[in-house]
Amino acid sequence: MLVWSRCARKVTSTVAVTLFILFFLLPLLVILLSSLSQQWGDFLPSGFTFGHFINAFQGTAWDSLLASLVVGFTASFFALFCGCWAALALRQYSVRWQKRLSVFFFLPSAVPSVSIGLGILVAFSQGPLQMNGTLWIVLVAHFVLISAFSFSNVATGLTRIPADIENVASSLGASPGYRLRYVTLPLLMPWMLSALALSLSLSMGELGATVMIYPPGWTTLPVTIFSLTDRGSIADSSALTIILVLVIMWLTVKLERLARRLSSP
Repeated sequence: MLVWSRCARKVTSTVAVTLFILFFLLPLLVILLSSLSQQWGDFLPSGFTFGHFINAFQGTAWDSLLASLVVGFTASFFALFCGCWAALALRQYSVRWQKRLSVFFFLPSAVPSVSIGLGILVAFSQGPLQMNGTLWIVLVAHFVLISAFSFSNVATGLTRIPADIENVASSLGASPGYRLRYVTLPLLMPWMLSALALSLSLSMGELGATVMIYPPGWTTLPVTIFSLTDRGSIADSSALTIILVLVIMWLTVKLERLARRLSSP
């Protein structure tokens, strides 16, 4: 640890807990109270209702949740597939060239999501690859935004796999395809699931690029929350925010538990 004395550790822990409560738990608590209130007064909400959550599971709000799930899972699985392919393909190069080529895969994470949304909107609004006004342009944007994280997780997992295991399989006569299917991918599965969990959470919470390119009928949940907040429907948007947080947390916990189960001996 960077802090050695007992007094300093207590002070550091107190500050950390205070900041966590102040900047994470307190805003989340306010959102929860807002989602259960009939009207927000000067300081505290007045009235109690589940009506905002009932509204969240019908009509446009329900369609937005389904759209977020479809876009999130589709983009995440495709990003995981491409990330695995790229990470495995880079293994044939030296460590020096792996570091150089990996930079290209990390570029999307260094560019603001609004810039990516604008670039995709301009690039695919005309010509043979016109996708403006369709679901495909949303999938492309989300894939670009989360691909770097999928590649990073899988590449990290590959460095943790002992080379001796694959060499033993080759010495026993296993073909490259057999070795990949029955040796490398099973050992890599915990990192693949972690990459899927991270990509899914990032995709379902993405707003910057999506708000610029989403087509009619495919409004994701963050865009709907932003639209409701912009119109002053704070309680309805708060209920949707709580649902979004719970769905992302549930999916992430399930995938991470499965990843830990597969990684345990």
